[in-house]
Amino acid sequence: MPDAEKEDAINALIGACFGSTGQRCMAISVVILVGDSQKWIPEIVAKAKTLKVGPGKDNFDIAPLQNAAHLKNVERLIADGEKNAKLILDGRGVKVAGYPNGNWVGPTIIDNCGKGMDCYEEEIFGPVMNIVRMDNL
Repeated sequence: MPDAEKEDAINALIGACFGSTGQRCMAISVVILVGDSQKWIPEIVAKAKTLKVGPGKDNFDIAPLQNAAHLKNVERLIADGEKNAKLILDGRGVKVAGYPNGNWVGPTIIDNCGKGMDCYEEEIFGPVMNIVRMDNL
């Protein structure tokens, strides 16, 4: 909502979408930005870009996905967002030194998501934020 405390709201969204690599039951994958809060998108992207990807044992912001099949599915859903919405931060193709076979995806943000898109309708369960824009509630 546009009357929310912007900095607190952005920090909460980043934590809720990307915390635990988005692989937790309480992770959110869809963010609805109402009215003027849509103007926050550049700041959300900038904050997401600061997240570090690496081995979970070292307490990085984003750790690897659980397995290769899950990585393939997350990448499929990101590709759907790229095709049907607007991919504004692409976390595919991340390389982590010393872990060439890791199931890595960096923070990803897909804008203008909606009905009929697999990235919106399927649970991604990864470090991906889908943004839906609304003029009002």
